[in-house]
Parts: sequence; C-alpha cells; structure tokens
Amino acid sequence: MGINTERDIQANLQIGPTDHGMVRLFIEADGVEIPMDFEPEEAEEIADEILAAVQAARIVKD
Repeated sequence: MGINTERDIQANLQIGPTDHGMVRLFIEADGVEIPMDFEPEEAEEIADEILAAVQAARIVKD
C-alpha cells in the first residue's frame, strides 16, 4: 500500500489550536479517533508540504 493506492474509506479531518499552544490534526474514521498534536513550527512545515503537494497535483492534472 502506498499514497497512490485508492481506498473506499471516509474520514473526518478537523484542524485547530489546542489550549496548550499546539496545532491539532484530529482524524476520525470508522469509530477510530486519532489526535495528532504539533508545535506551531512543525505545523507550518506540514502546511508547506501540503501546498507543495497541491502544486504538484495541479501539474499532473493539467
């Protein structure tokens, strides 16, 4: 399995700040909840990676 393997799974993603100054990615799927907390600097790196993936996906799509 890899990033290009399609799956028929629905999930909910929530993103927001915590009361401890962290950024939380909260994923829920099939009754499983995964909270992932990141320092703001780590969250910025993740955001940069997401934006880079968006740009790459647009190139592939065109």
